[in-house]
Amino acid sequence: MSTKRAYDPVPLTLSKTIVYRASAAAVVASLLIFLLVARLYQLQIVEHERYATQALENRLTTQTIPPPRGLIYDRNGNNLASNRIVPSLAVIKENVDNIDTLVANVRALVEFSAAEESSFRKRLKNAQGDEKVIIKRHLNEEQLAIEAVNRHRFGNILVITEILREYPYKALASHVVGSVRQITIEDLRQLDTVRYRGSKFVGRRGVENYYEDILHGEIGLRQVEVNASGRVMSEISVDPATRGQTITLHLDIELQRVADEALGDRRGAVVAIDPKSGGILALVSKPSYDPNVFVTGLEGNEYDRLSARADAPLFNRATQGKYPPGSTIKPLLGMAGLAAGVIDWELEFDDPRGEFQLPGSDYVYRDWNWRKSGIGGQGHVDLFRAIYRSSNIYFFHLGAVLDIDTFASFLGQWGYGRNTTLDILDADPGILPNNTWKKNSTGEWWYPGDNMNFVIGQGFTLVTPLQLATVATIFANRGKWVRPRLLLSSEQPVELDQDFPPVQGVFGHEWERMIEALTAVVHRGHKGYLQNGLAWAHIGMDISYQMAGKSGTAQVVAIPQGEEYDEELLPEDKRKHALFFGFAPVHDPVIAVATVVENGGGGSEFAAPVVRQVIDSYLADIVANTDD
Repeated sequence: MSTKRAYDPVPLTLSKTIVYRASAAAVVASLLIFLLVARLYQLQIVEHERYATQALENRLTTQTIPPPRGLIYDRNGNNLASNRIVPSLAVIKENVDNIDTLVANVRALVEFSAAEESSFRKRLKNAQGDEKVIIKRHLNEEQLAIEAVNRHRFGNILVITEILREYPYKALASHVVGSVRQITIEDLRQLDTVRYRGSKFVGRRGVENYYEDILHGEIGLRQVEVNASGRVMSEISVDPATRGQTITLHLDIELQRVADEALGDRRGAVVAIDPKSGGILALVSKPSYDPNVFVTGLEGNEYDRLSARADAPLFNRATQGKYPPGSTIKPLLGMAGLAAGVIDWELEFDDPRGEFQLPGSDYVYRDWNWRKSGIGGQGHVDLFRAIYRSSNIYFFHLGAVLDIDTFASFLGQWGYGRNTTLDILDADPGILPNNTWKKNSTGEWWYPGDNMNFVIGQGFTLVTPLQLATVATIFANRGKWVRPRLLLSSEQPVELDQDFPPVQGVFGHEWERMIEALTAVVHRGHKGYLQNGLAWAHIGMDISYQMAGKSGTAQVVAIPQGEEYDEELLPEDKRKHALFFGFAPVHDPVIAVATVVENGGGGSEFAAPVVRQVIDSYLADIVANTDD
């Protein structure tokens, strides 16, 4: 019986194959281990410093610190523009994976309207990747508490603090102070991107815009440690921002309030100037708007609705509203006639019927108080009477002998046709026509009939309320210029241009005589209808100080000569504008004021009382402060 072996021997060829495979595997394994060790050595030893630095930079970031804007005060220390810190919800754009989910999370924390959502989506779309985008501002204590409790759920939603501009007097000073707005892409193309890095706001209108360079300040930097959501965990270092300069304006906010209330609900403007310095004491344009609504941006179509309002609250009537000067131009034209030597104070023109005709013309020009009932003219009229009774006939005669270019050259010295302010960049120059202007504008030369319209403040000539107030300051100063300005002082001096030379061609005694005529406009009374100053019955009967002034009534639409009509039956926007400028006290003026009441009616009746209320208040305040 044969015996079987426990195993058969492995064939030699198979045994060699196994050995070869095992050896190859060992070699590969050794090579992989070597490569792994080498890579670990490279990472941990050779490149340790680079990767350690990169890891550090991944959790450290440098943030810009927007500078607080400089404060704005009135001449008495009342704050017109301040800053306040408000808590807001924000998110870093690159941390938003799904905007719909984000919006749902926000609504779990706070009320979030459709308009707020729409505005946020637009901001997020336009933001840079690492930019913080505001979701909702002005969080209250309850909302802050809810966010704190839910912070672990919505880690990418941050609470940040912002410095926002605030205007305590709201609409009262909006057309002077202006407002800030959120910086747009168009703004960034013009601004210094380094200086404005991290800044959210820029001056939009008024003083905020003109003095942006000194109000803005300088940004700061801080290095902070943040987590993956961008939430600050600790602060490493800080280079603080530099606050913008504080500035003080000539504006008297309480006088501004008086002027605002004097104008009431009517459309128009009031400008008051200190004739000694040129400082603008009040500048009112009505209707107005609350500048606070522009700080964080209007939601939805609110801006369009505000802009589309028929009464135009965003339009600054004081500096940009252009109106025919009406009879307020007559004192200037009288001075032009004196300077040219074509009239003097004794020369009289006969006015038997209140009518005038140019030689060789059938067209009849009539005085402003002419009626078909036949009151007639004013008799023999000299320049003095022509001012206090505002005779059209006298100035028709003057316009028949003095050409438009001579008139225009003289009126240019008074600021007609140019912006003469020092720091109101957008003040409209108005229109001061001459022969060349008309040819360029209409293709026709200046006709004698154009002169007839010009000398009564109608036709092509347009002025702003600010220009009328400037005229009042020149009269108050007997021809000396002080250019209107808003800035009284700043932390670092701001250089402003020098004043213009005095009005040329008029002698001292002629200034005094003209001012006597302007004083008669207000104070000449108890002499009968055709002998009283035009404004006496409305502001002069009980006045306790001497005021000089001139009224004007400017037609808005052409009314055929001799046609009788009832002003109150006309649509409101077709009624005459009421104008008046004045200054006081006559012998040592401290204030000059001008007003335009849109579609308000006669200047003496409706505009002069506004000016008087402003001057009354200012002089009473001076007396009160003197007594103190």
